[in-house]
Amino acid sequence: MTAVGSDGSSRLYEDLAAAIRAEEAVALATVIAGPGQGGKLLVGPGRTPVGSLGNADLDRVVVRDALGELAAGTTVVRHYGEHGEARETVVAVFVESFAPPPQMLVFGAVDFTAALVRVAKVLGYRVTVCDAREVFATRARFPQADEVVVDWPDRLLRRVGGGLTARDAVCVLTHDAKFDVPALVAALATDVGYIGAMGSRRTHAERIARLEEAGVDAASLLRIRAPIGLDIGARTPEETAVSICSEIIAQRTGRHDARPLSVTEGPIHGGETEPLVGG
Repeated sequence: MTAVGSDGSSRLYEDLAAAIRAEEAVALATVIAGPGQGGKLLVGPGRTPVGSLGNADLDRVVVRDALGELAAGTTVVRHYGEHGEARETVVAVFVESFAPPPQMLVFGAVDFTAALVRVAKVLGYRVTVCDAREVFATRARFPQADEVVVDWPDRLLRRVGGGLTARDAVCVLTHDAKFDVPALVAALATDVGYIGAMGSRRTHAERIARLEEAGVDAASLLRIRAPIGLDIGARTPEETAVSICSEIIAQRTGRHDARPLSVTEGPIHGGETEPLVGG
């Protein structure tokens, strides 16, 4: 860890500002109560931590936990013992995540894609539309997309898949085995949090057979949400886009049995320990 004195503090904030400008994921941990109050630690994937919370053991534990919060894009207050012990409340640490927008990769320049792009942008996603057919994958058809790529889905995923995390989503809307099977195989090789595929139950059963022929195992097949979206009676492209994004939110928050709030009990925004921002 790099000590934070008068010069160290300057470097920490300079590194934080540079990371934010470059849209690199970093988390800033600050002791807000207890020994070492005011101590700061800046962490990020593949980065040498800058700063210290005043105790090497606490630093080590907080680096681990802060990287976990950063992967989820959440900002929280965590409590520890003086040396980083779990289930103690001697030290309170505010972990603030500065994460770039989550990514959504939409494969297939079809009628439903434009609606999904619009809804995903409202939710803060950076959206890429990809289709190998140049006549369909155009900026004019998807003006709200951050990027429109003319390429095969699996080739794009080979280029960018290493950067996908649990916050990101892949939506395969192609309905065509020569597109969606390679796309799904490539998506399953990443750490992306959500993989959904459009099509009827019959279409998906046929797709599963092709994926098994391609060597995809049963555990990996369970990662694919198909038919895509929650069953809310969606019919139009816009309603279907809401259905898809609702399923993405439900998966991210662990609400696998999503039901109307009017028939449930308990907190409506999360579990016992809720993030302050994001999540």
